[in-house]
Amino acid sequence: MSLPRIKLAPNGPEFSRLVYGTWRILDDGSSLQELNRRLNRCADLGMTTLDTAEIYGLYEVEEALGKALALSPGLRDRLEIVTKAGIYVPNKFHPERRTAFYNATGARLIKSLEKSLRFLGTDRVDLFLVHRPDWLTSAEDTASGLNQLLRDGKIASAGVSNYSVTQYDLLNSRLEQPLVTNQVEFHLLHMDPVYDGVFDQCQKLQVRPMAWSPLAGGRLFDATNEAARRLAAETARLADKYDGATLEQLAYAWILAHPAQALPVIGTNKVERIESAAQAASIHLEREDWYSLWEAAKGHKIP
Repeated sequence: MSLPRIKLAPNGPEFSRLVYGTWRILDDGSSLQELNRRLNRCADLGMTTLDTAEIYGLYEVEEALGKALALSPGLRDRLEIVTKAGIYVPNKFHPERRTAFYNATGARLIKSLEKSLRFLGTDRVDLFLVHRPDWLTSAEDTASGLNQLLRDGKIASAGVSNYSVTQYDLLNSRLEQPLVTNQVEFHLLHMDPVYDGVFDQCQKLQVRPMAWSPLAGGRLFDATNEAARRLAAETARLADKYDGATLEQLAYAWILAHPAQALPVIGTNKVERIESAAQAASIHLEREDWYSLWEAAKGHKIP
């Protein structure tokens, strides 16, 4: 099987329908060889888009990714890379830092992206995101850095993460090339983008959002969580109808069914779960079942 692909925006890149997230790839102590095998399996499945960030692994994930990619000549060219910058926290490389802070100044974004390119072993990324809104930086300043990176060809497209509708509009108004996505938290236990205008804005602009933490950081499987227990029961009821689909697969299918066409960013270090997630792209939830999962998550009927 190979995952379907989707164009992120009229002026944006084409990505795989599900994205492989790398936030915790160092958590299990995987070797570079193991990580390389996982990335090759993603490519073989058609999950060709990788999502990373400067801050991941306290600034160590990008370098590990670059070393793992280098083990397979040509692997980088089979993949699309998304990275982010703008969050700075105390860490072993900067012991002088006392407080976490945001910095989305143009100069800082350029410096961070150039470091990311070195670590990743590439001369460009397909998408560069401002990781969080920086309340102390003007839209003009942030845009100046993104515009320069776009002109220099170091990034093919620019986007944001965790931006509100108004923050997105403001930054977009200062860019020479429109933003192509807003990566936001979206899953069965956090539906805010449906209600706060973010997904409406994406549809208006023909921009596909990206959904981080699509499994609620594992809370979907927490037996002490009432919503998770209701969802487990509803999944059991629906499983036969969808060829034995698991809660994990139906959670991805639930996100994929929304007309905003969000791209779930999956996060796992297990190949079998990557393969299971890929199968979710072929599940087409019927309308009533989408709402039944909504009802199970919320614990009440629709208004």
